[in-house]
Amino acid sequence: MSAELKDAYVDALSAMIRRGPRDLHAMANGVDPGVAATDATLRELLKAADRDDALFDEFQVRLATWDKHETAEWTEGTKPSTNERRDVIIRRLRVGDATAGLLLDLFPVAGGASPIVIAPEWDEWYTDEIRRRRNFYWIHYAHHLREKGWDADAVSSLDVATDRVVERLSDPTRPEIYSSRGLVVGYVQSGKTANFTGVIAKAIDVGYRLVIVLTGTTNMLREQTQRRLDMELVGVENILRGIDPNNIEAMDKIDYRDDDDWRDGKFVSHGLLPSDAGRPDIHRLTTRAKDYKSLHQGIAALDVERRERHRPFYDPANLFNSDARLVVLKKNSTVMKKLVADLRLITTQLEEIPTLIIDDESDQASVNTSNPKKWKEEQKERTAINRLISDLLSMLPRAQYVGYTATPFANVFVDPTDAQDIFPKDFLISLRRPPGYMGARDFHDFDDGEIEGAHSSEEAHVRYLDPDESQEHELRDALDMFVLTGALKLYRQERGYGRFRHHTMLVHEAMQRAQHSESARQLRQLWDSAGYFSPRGLERLRSLYENDVRRVSTTLGQAEATPEFDQVALYVGTAVRLIAPHGDPVIIVNSDKDTEREELDFDHNAVWRVLVGGNKLARGFTVEGLTVSYYRRGTKQADTLMQMGRWFGFRKGYQDLVRLFITEELHEAFEGIVLDEELFRDELRRYADLVDGRPQITPAQIPPLVHQHLPWIKPTSASKMYNAELVLRRSPGAPIEPRAYPSKSERIAANAEAWRPLVAAIDRRVRFGGDGTPSFEADVAVVTHEELLDTLGGLEWAASDVFIPDLSWLVELRETGKVKDWVLIFPRHVRAGEARARIFGSEPMSLFRRKRIRTDYFSAISESRHRTVADAISKCESPAGDETARGLRGPQRGAAIIYPVVEKDYVAGDPSDGIDLRNLTFAFRLLAPGSATSDDRKLIAFRTKVSSKPEQAIVDAS
Repeated sequence: MSAELKDAYVDALSAMIRRGPRDLHAMANGVDPGVAATDATLRELLKAADRDDALFDEFQVRLATWDKHETAEWTEGTKPSTNERRDVIIRRLRVGDATAGLLLDLFPVAGGASPIVIAPEWDEWYTDEIRRRRNFYWIHYAHHLREKGWDADAVSSLDVATDRVVERLSDPTRPEIYSSRGLVVGYVQSGKTANFTGVIAKAIDVGYRLVIVLTGTTNMLREQTQRRLDMELVGVENILRGIDPNNIEAMDKIDYRDDDDWRDGKFVSHGLLPSDAGRPDIHRLTTRAKDYKSLHQGIAALDVERRERHRPFYDPANLFNSDARLVVLKKNSTVMKKLVADLRLITTQLEEIPTLIIDDESDQASVNTSNPKKWKEEQKERTAINRLISDLLSMLPRAQYVGYTATPFANVFVDPTDAQDIFPKDFLISLRRPPGYMGARDFHDFDDGEIEGAHSSEEAHVRYLDPDESQEHELRDALDMFVLTGALKLYRQERGYGRFRHHTMLVHEAMQRAQHSESARQLRQLWDSAGYFSPRGLERLRSLYENDVRRVSTTLGQAEATPEFDQVALYVGTAVRLIAPHGDPVIIVNSDKDTEREELDFDHNAVWRVLVGGNKLARGFTVEGLTVSYYRRGTKQADTLMQMGRWFGFRKGYQDLVRLFITEELHEAFEGIVLDEELFRDELRRYADLVDGRPQITPAQIPPLVHQHLPWIKPTSASKMYNAELVLRRSPGAPIEPRAYPSKSERIAANAEAWRPLVAAIDRRVRFGGDGTPSFEADVAVVTHEELLDTLGGLEWAASDVFIPDLSWLVELRETGKVKDWVLIFPRHVRAGEARARIFGSEPMSLFRRKRIRTDYFSAISESRHRTVADAISKCESPAGDETARGLRGPQRGAAIIYPVVEKDYVAGDPSDGIDLRNLTFAFRLLAPGSATSDDRKLIAFRTKVSSKPEQAIVDAS
């Protein structure tokens, strides 16, 4: 009976997909009148179920989805992912307190905030009823992800994130023509493809009938994207289109006939041809092996059918009785011209076809470029591609354009020569960092202070290379690390810690193909002399294992999965044979066919190799199983680092084994980019909240915000300007930490002199921290808001306007009286022997070394131990036991951390000596109390320069 009862509950929960939670026991009894569905029997089933059980899985999916739902009437106005929402769910399920408690224990309230959305007001057409009624492809895609191992929380988060995109597209049945433009910002290698696959699924469900996916510029990326979409969305039935899978001759026409995942049943199956169930089929106009070709006589394949000839195609009578077309093409002007030409030939009026254009890797070149020549060269191709996108948008007036990028500093925000047609006027959506993702904070210690050991990401994962030239021993260390981590993966796989089909190492030293051949030659030579089966080689591996791999893995909590070396050594031979089955461990991946001895194919082969290459391994291409990266390129190419950062991504089961071999200079350049982006995302998050139901900021106002973070970024044409000017930025309870300090000695000295009265106000030395929290000494002063304002108002900045919006708010606070005074904290070093000097005749004060990532721009300024204290004072959240911080709290009081900063290479003299003010920058972090809000509750204010064009981001300067 328990099996029948379990099936009844699973069916009952599945039946709630459309209308939300309802009386669970009554519905289960209705499904099977022969079962006795009660609270007691349900608890018995749940207690006996394991995590792979169908009932456990269905509960997990339903509860996570309901927890995060935003718009349905049944939610009774409760906010997503809250206890109040779960209370509504429990009440509607009509289960008792004991069962409710068990459900909460087994399935905690699904966490994870929604993505950040910056958008003007829009017509809300994507209702809960439409979501329930038209979800064929989405339901199958979500189920496929669960089969792949995604947990319910991740799938429900994806559901929410894709809803935010689809709801801001135009209603495909809408008679009025509207073409929306949007941008979705993710992270490098973070699952953007999963997001746009979900968006496509939902878009086809609601009526979009032509989907064009623009991938990167390489065949490898296009093929990878095509296969993902075919495998996870299009499905077996749409690919076969009636072909008997047992007919060997007919199957020769199917591009996946020899694909292991196809043979193993890992491609999504809809159970029938969708049109047999009244749903749209998906016709592929491209395949994994073939990019878009001119259709010639087969032009009908691109044309759409119209059942009711007297009605427009977008009419529901036609739209929901027609199939969808899918085109996946690389961003190549020749290929795109073929599609544009064919579209002109079809019989259906193009203005009637609801179209979705997904532009993957829409940011063609980084705005962080330090090479203007390179920018201009890439701009030519970018302009050609954007012109063709504009042609598509003009030909297809019902087309919705959604760009995807890994950087919020997209070209579209800063370069007016990019086609204005693709500016995201309707929405910018910034995706949250997904769980299990290895990103910037896993490879960088953003605090410039004393971070070491278990708390240092750099010490765990980063290994610095000689800054001048490649050293043979460094490349050997990287190769040894690759072999060791491969052996350890095999050990873990055998013991159930995970399955590791691919294991790769990436070597990238230059863009030139000749250098790829030289790198491959050197690697092969090192491999041949490595002696991995000899006592000498094993002893070298033992030393690296004990001093690096085991130490790091144990620190990161993987001691159980990281045994003594002798146990790992048993797998070294197998790892070596997998890496070099024919004696060659290297695959060269570039456009030179003469050097490619073996094709890189993650779909058909288990790849255990060292990959040597350049651009073909960059921008969007997923290097599966990447564990060791060896990266050495000149700093002039640092602008490509974000896209060459293949070491970012998901590393389930081996995150502790990931190593990055890189020069310190490159690592610092990369740090500057990712830190800017992290801070910008944080700022967007603050402005995403609606005030009185209206948005605080629109996409057209983002370009000047970019300029605030990257002062050197401005419209590249002298005849253009940003239409929005940021005039006020309020930060109650949020930090202000400028980094654009001038580098010219006379300006540095003038700024330092402005701080003289505040240094003179120091009247005590205290010790913060204790009882488990980091402790440090600091010199402290308490000054009035007016005194601090006098100093800040007299400072010069690298760009004149970078601090003006913040200063305007501080002036406003003087007028409202919401901040009376400030605690100034001048930290002192924890370690002895660090740089100190007298400043304005004071007792020796600590000097903090900071690096400039550009001439007038520092990297991170503040340190976490100091930020904790400032938060405690300003936010009244004192750490337990920190009596000093608690004693400095006061009503309407802010906290400021002041750092006397010198350059990294500054040579410190005797601490009793005074410091030349030309070498001293006072950098700071301000934190006003959260109560310092304005009456209108808005955090940001802009002025529109051309008031007649408020929606335009960039306008003529004349």
